[in-house]
Amino acid sequence: MRENTVRTALRAGLPQVGTWLSMASPMAARLMARTGFPWLTLDIEHSPVDWETASLIFGCIADAGCVPLARVPIGDIPNIKRALDAGAYGIVAPMVNTRAQAEEVVAACRYAPLGRRSVGGGLHTLNFGCSADEYYARANDQILVVVQAEHVEAVENREAILSVPGIDAMFVGPNDLLSSMGLAPAMETDNPTFVEALRLLRECAVAHGVAPGIHTGDAPMALRRLAEGWQFVAVASELAFMVGQAAETARLTVGASPGDGVRY
Repeated sequence: MRENTVRTALRAGLPQVGTWLSMASPMAARLMARTGFPWLTLDIEHSPVDWETASLIFGCIADAGCVPLARVPIGDIPNIKRALDAGAYGIVAPMVNTRAQAEEVVAACRYAPLGRRSVGGGLHTLNFGCSADEYYARANDQILVVVQAEHVEAVENREAILSVPGIDAMFVGPNDLLSSMGLAPAMETDNPTFVEALRLLRECAVAHGVAPGIHTGDAPMALRRLAEGWQFVAVASELAFMVGQAAETARLTVGASPGDGVRY
């Protein structure tokens, strides 16, 4: 069975930098899986991807030797079960604001006796390069479990959430966290309330043996976060890379002035 190298590295305290997939495109995923990032997260929550296309994307990533992760629409058993059975190596669960929600995420990612994941599917065995029997026996040791802290409620409940056994990483969504504070969404800001929330989340995660993670907008921002001690760091998305480079090229060659666009 193939090893989930990202989970192994994070458990050893080694930072892992990846990016987001927002375009619902197997072709884009196949190319991105060969750029050097150790992991790619398919955003099923905010993209138009369907489950069949998601399974193709996970396969493209795994076949390239990269680790496919899934940000599910909600951290419940039906969504997590479908993503893992489609071949994802791990789950990023959004808006985990309570201990009960965190426990539900972990249970959905683990087969009995550690959890409540049901047995079935076939694409997961292809992506891990193993038999069904081996997958069912060893999947609990390979699936990466990431809970998102993206609301002030998660900050307040950080001790209860991050002390749940089985969580591998915590991932901050800056846009939603700021929005929950009544502030304008952004990847980064000097607002003291936000800065303090990040410190509290990061230190709490480390204290509980959970890798602290955060989304960043570009390489310089990612490097700053890594220097602060963040370990599971996402940089932008394939959509942001494409549109950003295209807009810059248009500015330099035809003098175009890019508009505000969308958040990636």
